[in-house]
Amino acid sequence: MASAVQLLLLRLPLAAVFPPKPVTTKTLAVAGMSKAEAAAAGDAAKPDPEMGVAGEKEVVAEKAPARRKVAAEEEDPRLRWAFVRKVYCILALQFAVTAAIAVVAWAVRPIPRFFAAGSLASWLVYLAILLCPFIVLWPMLKYREKHPVNLLLLGLFTLCESLTIAVCSSTFLGKVVLQAAILTAVAVICLTIFTFWAAHRGHDFTFMYPFLAASLLVLLAYLIIQICFPLGRAGMTIYGCLATVLFSAFIVFDTNQLIKRHTYNEYVIATISLYLDVINLFMAQLSFSI
Repeated sequence: MASAVQLLLLRLPLAAVFPPKPVTTKTLAVAGMSKAEAAAAGDAAKPDPEMGVAGEKEVVAEKAPARRKVAAEEEDPRLRWAFVRKVYCILALQFAVTAAIAVVAWAVRPIPRFFAAGSLASWLVYLAILLCPFIVLWPMLKYREKHPVNLLLLGLFTLCESLTIAVCSSTFLGKVVLQAAILTAVAVICLTIFTFWAAHRGHDFTFMYPFLAASLLVLLAYLIIQICFPLGRAGMTIYGCLATVLFSAFIVFDTNQLIKRHTYNEYVIATISLYLDVINLFMAQLSFSI
């Protein structure tokens, strides 16, 4: 349960610090929309004439930095798809590392026995494993656009978080972990295909942001209450259901951000957001077996 709280706390800064950015006509066209559809959708983001000249200047001033950053991407749609492929390649490598470490932790049985013993040493090691991702997260976000420091910190964060997943999953039966992994993989693939299809049809899921951010806080509060006043298996089942719905929605939202809104230099944010979404969804599946 402590690992579930850790994952929610790791996801919270990404939702709070990096809100959705305005979508542009050309990034809509990259998503598969026709120019006419993209122009029509882009008109919705234009300032209201009733706002007057001052209001228009304010809107232009707010959008100027984002326009400068996406200018290179808008010149050629192939850059956007190269960006998408880059993010998914990094994600695949992250999940491969996480799976490998989890398999090693499960196969070497002294590891789960060490943590199950409940000794002071095991608690200290477990606490260190839980805290390490937070220590790496903040510098990773600060230097997210400084290559190659961002990739080194992303790799270190992946290793730290993989240890948390490995320790947690090693306490379950192998078939339970495998079943949770398969369910998570199927859900992620289906949600990703749906989001790409919806983006191609011109749908945008940015409206979900305030609901997802609020739901994340509610779920975190529920989990803290569950720790203080345990409700037993029923409480974890409720958490599993809520977390499954929430992070399925987060996967749709973050995939939409990846397709339409993230700039090319923000591949670390795009990658870590989807990585934590999938890991949280996996942990939600495991919670049904507690």
